[in-house]
Amino acid sequence: MPRGQGGTLSGFTPLSTPNAPTDLSVSTSIGSASVSFTPPADTGDAAVTSYVVTAIDESTGVSTGATGTESPITVSPGGGTFKIRAQAVNGFGPGRLTEFVPGQSILSGAELYAWGNNVNGQLGDGTTVSKSSPVQVGALITWEQVSAGGDNGTMSAVKTDGTLWAWGHNNNGNLGQNDIVNRSSPVQIGALTNWYEVSVGFATVAAVKKDGTLWAWGNNTGGQVGDNTTIRRSSPVQIGALTNWAQVSVGATGAVHCSAIKTDGTLWGWGANPFGQIGDSSVTYRSSPVQVGSLTNWLQVSAGGNFASAVKTDGTMWSWGLGSDGRLGTDNLTNRSSPVQIGALTDWAQVSAGGNDCGAVKTSGTLWGWGENIDGTVGDGTTTPRSSPVQIGVLADWRHVSKGSSRISAAVKTDGTLWTWGAGDGGALGTGTLNIPASSPVQVGALTDWLNISAGNNAMVATLGVI
Repeated sequence: MPRGQGGTLSGFTPLSTPNAPTDLSVSTSIGSASVSFTPPADTGDAAVTSYVVTAIDESTGVSTGATGTESPITVSPGGGTFKIRAQAVNGFGPGRLTEFVPGQSILSGAELYAWGNNVNGQLGDGTTVSKSSPVQVGALITWEQVSAGGDNGTMSAVKTDGTLWAWGHNNNGNLGQNDIVNRSSPVQIGALTNWYEVSVGFATVAAVKKDGTLWAWGNNTGGQVGDNTTIRRSSPVQIGALTNWAQVSVGATGAVHCSAIKTDGTLWGWGANPFGQIGDSSVTYRSSPVQVGSLTNWLQVSAGGNFASAVKTDGTMWSWGLGSDGRLGTDNLTNRSSPVQIGALTDWAQVSAGGNDCGAVKTSGTLWGWGENIDGTVGDGTTTPRSSPVQIGVLADWRHVSKGSSRISAAVKTDGTLWTWGAGDGGALGTGTLNIPASSPVQVGALTDWLNISAGNNAMVATLGVI
């Protein structure tokens, strides 16, 4: 029977659109929200072709949408408090909506804070007076990613608009200003707006742009700038011509090297290499990047004091370079010129290499440390060196850890609280005290909006989220 003529067609099922996605969850960041969901079991009379995610501003009612083919999907409405919804689309149109998720707070930006030693203006507050608790750097709420260095205090940060900024010590041109003059407040590096990530090491800085290019500047005595020279650079120079760099890390102190990961999951290193810290099975200095092995499953890397540690996509953790103080976590003090696995576990999520020690967070949210433990920098309540990972406390609510070059450590919990431990020189722990070490984590203030933390040389820099 043709449609529109009435009656009943035996066995006929009306054309239908999909049911709603289920298990909606939202992870917010500055200006955006990543929305995860489970595809609907009932897709209607056709396969799902896309998903639509919408953020609705609770104060204005304005909607912002994004489309994708799989979970998660990121929607970018700016800052404020939003309701989030999602729906599947097939060949017959959009399907049923998910229920609203009320009150999702999306950050409009972040404030910048710093504390600790300030002899070279590294706190960025326009002074050279040290601070033992966090002080805001300016009044802007546009900061996104920060990095603290180890050469008497160099700091750098990327803003939400993609601009790159630096301040503090500048004896090697590490502020990128084409000079060697210290700055006590942030100055922009060039005029470009496509910077993605920056890493400050010991008088050398490296950064990745949003186009996947890799850049570096500052001290270059070991070839750590990576431009195939040993010439000091006081402004950014591009490393090669490739556009597939994803992450870079500059060594904290000592014979400086750099480690980086490409978008294809390969691992690379360059710079000074007396202890095998490049990881290419040699102790030969490299003034341009060389691949470490042939694997393509590297996820995150952190360069420390003459060593490096990294996590693979399978959750295993690896280290190489100088083995003194147990910093490699391999239960011995042996140098390694190529990556060796730390234990046999497959649940590591993030690692941070410091001057002589290391810290890591597992997928379970537990926090771990190892290496030199002077002033309690490992964080396990002792000052005993540890040559393999030991758990710090029993809690499973840690999100991110950062190790400094001067025996200081910091971490952010999933509730947004900030914690520090280790040496307290110059007020570096941010707890309002001077030169008092802590051998286990102590909370910095009572705020619950800390996002990104970086520990440097007796100073720290962090971002605080603003809705």
